[in-house]
Amino acid sequence: MRPFAAALFTSAMLAFPALAEDVTIATAQGDVTLPAPPANVVAFDVAAIDSLNALGVTPAAVPDQLYVPALVENEALKLDTVGTLFEPDLEKLAGLAPDLIIVGGRSAAQKDAVAQVAPAINMTIGPDLIGDAKARIDAYGSLFAKSEDAAKLNDSIDTRLAELKAAGEGKGTALVLMTNGPKIAAYGTGSRFGWLHDATGMAPAIADLSNEDRHGNALTPEAIADANPDWLLVLDRGAAVGEEGQSAEATLKTPLIEGTTAWQKGQVVYLPAAEMYIGGGGYGSLMSVTDALLAALTK
Repeated sequence: MRPFAAALFTSAMLAFPALAEDVTIATAQGDVTLPAPPANVVAFDVAAIDSLNALGVTPAAVPDQLYVPALVENEALKLDTVGTLFEPDLEKLAGLAPDLIIVGGRSAAQKDAVAQVAPAINMTIGPDLIGDAKARIDAYGSLFAKSEDAAKLNDSIDTRLAELKAAGEGKGTALVLMTNGPKIAAYGTGSRFGWLHDATGMAPAIADLSNEDRHGNALTPEAIADANPDWLLVLDRGAAVGEEGQSAEATLKTPLIEGTTAWQKGQVVYLPAAEMYIGGGGYGSLMSVTDALLAALTK
């Protein structure tokens, strides 16, 4: 028998509040009906924690690292930790007797494991980042009886995106890059970071990039120079996960890339790294990234 088996019994007995009413919400795996509102929630997805925080919902516990600066510095989120995004501590989790466990993104593969403890939902945000981000906020609003607050958050996203699309009009082409130490990868429309093209209205400087690989399309400085983008939108993966090593700026600072229109005109935008890479689609992270883009396009 697993060491947390006894705690599972307690968790099951406390699973949902007696006065809860069923609500049906959209998840990454289809509609799910749950008793609501859950009183004791544990979240293993940074984007979910981000959006819950924006709605004023504080989970009972979080993974050991939140990465996104605004979440790391938030006193309300200095909570008990229950393992990592990739490896939940099931015994500790069971001891908290959660009503509901939220997984997504990097923790999505752990859904079956944590579902041994309590009902679990997968709230992964896919390549349709804006659509999924708003759908998750709507779902959390319904689940926690905060639908009006959720509607206000989504209205603010729509307002910001309208401003961003207007700012991007006529600004030329963009190339979305992720650096990982000395490596450079590019992302086109339909990819995990392709929403940046949709949000700004700027066409990709390289039209035929594949959107199949989450790691992107490997590029050389020569390929970037040949594409000659008007803008470079850059994500530094090392900075996102707190790794030491060569920065994005150091990686891109080559004679070939320095000769591009983007570099010559000072149109290289270093995006909020953890917000893009770890918290992507969380409300606060989304607003931080769009803020950075809007500031760059309107300066």
